[in-house]
Amino acid sequence: MIKRNRLTPLAAVLPALLLAPAALAGPEHSHSIEAQELQAQGRAEYQVTAPSEELAIKAKISFHAQLLSEDKQQGTLRMLLNADEVEKLKAFDFDVTLAPEPDPARMAPLSEPLFSTSTVPGFGCYATVEETFTAAASFAQQYPDLAEWIDVGDSWQKQNNGAGYDMKVLKLTNKNTSGDKPVLFANSAIHARELATAPLNLDFARYLLEGYGSDADATWILDHHEVHLMLHANPDGRKRAEAQANSSIPDGYMWRKNDNDNYCSSSSRSRGADLNRNFTFSWGSVDGGSSGNQCDFTYRGPSPGSEPEIQAIESYIRNLWPDQRGPGNNDAAPITTSGIHIDIHSFSELVLWPWGTTEQPAPNGTALQTLGRKFAFFNGYMPQQSVGLYPTDGTSDSVSYGELGVAAYTFELGTAFRQSCSSYENTVKPDNLPALIYAAKVVRTPYITPAGPDIDDITLSDNAATTGVMAGTPVTLRVNARDDRFSSRNGNEPKQAIQAVEYYIDQAPWESGATPVALSAEDGRFNSINEAAIATIDTTGLSIGKHMIYTRSQDASGTWGAVTAEFLNIVDQVDPQPTYCEASGNDFSYEWISDVRLGSFRKTSGAAGYSDFTGDKIELPTGTTDVTLTPGFASSSYNEVWNIWADLNNDGDFDDSGENLFNSSPSSSAVNGQITLPAGVAGTTTRLRIAMSYNQGTGPCGSFNYGEVEDYILVIAGGDDGGSDTVFENTERTAIPDQGTATSTLDVSNVSSANTIKVTAQVNHSYLGDLRIRLSKGGQSFTIKESDRNDGTSGEKSYSLNLSAADVSSLNGSWQLSVQDRYRQDDGDLTGWSLRFID
Repeated sequence: MIKRNRLTPLAAVLPALLLAPAALAGPEHSHSIEAQELQAQGRAEYQVTAPSEELAIKAKISFHAQLLSEDKQQGTLRMLLNADEVEKLKAFDFDVTLAPEPDPARMAPLSEPLFSTSTVPGFGCYATVEETFTAAASFAQQYPDLAEWIDVGDSWQKQNNGAGYDMKVLKLTNKNTSGDKPVLFANSAIHARELATAPLNLDFARYLLEGYGSDADATWILDHHEVHLMLHANPDGRKRAEAQANSSIPDGYMWRKNDNDNYCSSSSRSRGADLNRNFTFSWGSVDGGSSGNQCDFTYRGPSPGSEPEIQAIESYIRNLWPDQRGPGNNDAAPITTSGIHIDIHSFSELVLWPWGTTEQPAPNGTALQTLGRKFAFFNGYMPQQSVGLYPTDGTSDSVSYGELGVAAYTFELGTAFRQSCSSYENTVKPDNLPALIYAAKVVRTPYITPAGPDIDDITLSDNAATTGVMAGTPVTLRVNARDDRFSSRNGNEPKQAIQAVEYYIDQAPWESGATPVALSAEDGRFNSINEAAIATIDTTGLSIGKHMIYTRSQDASGTWGAVTAEFLNIVDQVDPQPTYCEASGNDFSYEWISDVRLGSFRKTSGAAGYSDFTGDKIELPTGTTDVTLTPGFASSSYNEVWNIWADLNNDGDFDDSGENLFNSSPSSSAVNGQITLPAGVAGTTTRLRIAMSYNQGTGPCGSFNYGEVEDYILVIAGGDDGGSDTVFENTERTAIPDQGTATSTLDVSNVSSANTIKVTAQVNHSYLGDLRIRLSKGGQSFTIKESDRNDGTSGEKSYSLNLSAADVSSLNGSWQLSVQDRYRQDDGDLTGWSLRFID
């Protein structure tokens, strides 16, 4: 039986809320002002425990505005609730207890300036509104054929006081290609306090633009589709949230609404309208779906679409897509409807779709659920319809789906409104970028394609995707097709055997005159939900240059899945390539290479005795690089020994001194370590071989009983000659706190150009494996070293990373290095660091 607590009278709550007398200055005074406003609203801070995971998720949907934080280990939520909300939760058998003290995450002391235009205070990886707009504008300048920065309206403060912001959209597509281009629209930061949302949208833009011409999927997406990104849907409110993002108030942590000071009180921290309750289609349509109280978190505004931000969004959306859904709530959009709308929020790790106004599924509910489960496969979130314990109304999907019939989703990112930079870089971004990329792939037919299988791996032989082949060279195309890439956290999608795989050259499947070429099942028959397929591409007659190979697969239901592409590079001559000895494991049914990580490169694969991954380039700098190698097992685990070789002098073998870069002791789990590439091999492109063998090591050639061998192309970044390079150094010694973070800044100026930026950090520490080292510039962050608790070495060591100048939006300005000690009982110092700008 769940314990039911009586609601404590507000008079008993105030001592816990009032942190300091109102006469005091500084943050404590602000805390007391906040407490007075909460008192006036009848709100207090509660610890909430749900009777089940399902109800906890529904509570986070219905009471998202009241949500402060979540403790997953304890299974509790912190919420700011009034008496009515407490009783609503108790009606579902929630345990609701007055919090003994304010949430420490909310009441952290102020330690940064109130306003900043250079990174969000306390969060160096997040760009401010100004930095985000500057980055978008620079994208439009740097990529004029691919990007356009469009003014679509004004924020409330700009419209009324002239002090706010333009409402802007970053439109991405290849302007030189024509045809029917379906549209993906993603908006972010409509709720001001949700810090990670706009950075994710900006990183999505960065992936597409920087990948164009080098990443085949990014290239075809921009050639054939349009991606429209409203990076800041509530810039006035976001600026309030940024002001004290590493504190709580006066304007920071709980700021959710816009900055309309006609509501509540112009001086109130509770002023403004909740923009995600102000959309017109279902505005104020259900009891409890929003609030008519101007000071409430979910105040819906005085009328549908009353706020200029919503007027700008709705006008823009209506110009993107035609209305394809009937007027009735049960009228479905045609299954051929194109377009996707994603509203990026935080937090709760959810993928949501309509309806939120009722528990009744939307008329396109089955197809919405299928795509939602596909998104959740990538980010690992809980996929479900967006109704919680109680309905919500006036939300962002009301126009896109409710009015127009376009597939609409909400992503609730991560585990906190103020997600840490480490969590964002290591979890939120890598989990959600693939989901956004998938959305951009299937936007042409989102109610059809997601039910089909995916191509999750594609390789071309003979380095055809990289250094290239001459026309007439037969090229082996290998792909892996799967029909099981759906989340099963909240139900299961039908899975069928693969029945066909095909490829196209230079024409997408939907283009007129496109000619498919069938691949064959590598095992001789298509009869499984996970199939390897193979074909030989006849390159005779292909012109010199890059060609696009489009691939897709079909399941037994007849549904074709998403396109995955790779480049085929045709060159006029090919430098003679060394011929390498053969190597393989004879029996790979028990163990194989599952996951390879070298620096930022990662490759996951299935069982094989030998895998030719020379279509994949591993780009590494000289110096040390972290390595993680993970075995795969059919059932029982076994001790495996790992070796890595590189043909550093390009003589066709791995026998020379220094070419065995890594060897491990026997282990049945993932092994971690480092490889070192000497400065003298900078600029080399060569072969890299990885072998995993049962219980004992093996040489680079020949076969062995159990395990696998994989080959890759290794590209070693060019070195620097130290000639006319520009170097900035910070030699100040900075202590690294135990389980804390040391930060150091370099201010760079008067650097007009560079091809490469080399960052080098020197540390002296009692347990080097505990350290994570990162470099931040504006809204961008780069990992120099990841932590590895298995590395127990101590002492002084240098870590380096080479960046391309294209990796950053500008060379000049403030650069920040952070060194984080992730575990206990050790100490050390950042002894210095430098930035070398190399022409």
